[in-house]
Amino acid sequence: MSTHDSEREKDYPVLDHDEYARSRPADDFWGQIKRTVNGKPVTEEQIQLIVTTIKNNLGLQEGEVLLDLACGNGALSTRLFDRCQEFVGVDLSGYLISVARQHYEIAPRYTFLEQSADSYVQSDPRPERFSKVLCYGSFSYFSAAAARTVLELLCQRFSHVDKVYIGNLPDRDKLDLFYKENRPSEAELSDHASRIGIWRSKREFEALAKAAGWRAQFVAADPQFYAAHYRYDVLLSR
Repeated sequence: MSTHDSEREKDYPVLDHDEYARSRPADDFWGQIKRTVNGKPVTEEQIQLIVTTIKNNLGLQEGEVLLDLACGNGALSTRLFDRCQEFVGVDLSGYLISVARQHYEIAPRYTFLEQSADSYVQSDPRPERFSKVLCYGSFSYFSAAAARTVLELLCQRFSHVDKVYIGNLPDRDKLDLFYKENRPSEAELSDHASRIGIWRSKREFEALAKAAGWRAQFVAADPQFYAAHYRYDVLLSR
């Protein structure tokens, strides 16, 4: 189903990530993955802030084997290679994976695969090799069923993973700080295909994680982070 077909069936816009990425210039790496403010790519200072936050909270050390779920075009992933002995990035968008392979893949150590997150965690043949998992800016775009599957199978199959970092989640309790007016419908706020995906409160996310076998620790956003007023990060541990 195309974005336009979906919009005719719903009374709010939806987002096709592959189609959107293709609409951006070939060298607009941050724009392709919507790492933007008012349509413009975020600054290098903001990217460095995100990278430092991920490294520090995941406790990334040299020699890690990192799985990056819904990795987009790899522009953020590549900033983590210096701490990784091996890296696998997975994304459903064929276009974004083609960009990642062209610009950032260094096979066989750092590779990118076109596959959905829930399919990958079910099918990876050697899940025990991973030590850490990242999903940044993408989890809200997983369907409710896919979100449950990802968290459950990471806990069950990826036995050597001690930490999972899920970043940039839209906070349902801070909705009014983002939408000053024209508050979306409940249907839009709960739809993973909407422009921002599913909004969850911290309490809702904690319950989701607990049901899958994880303990959730919420990470305070740096006040300098551009989306700190309405988003949160969470670190999962066993």
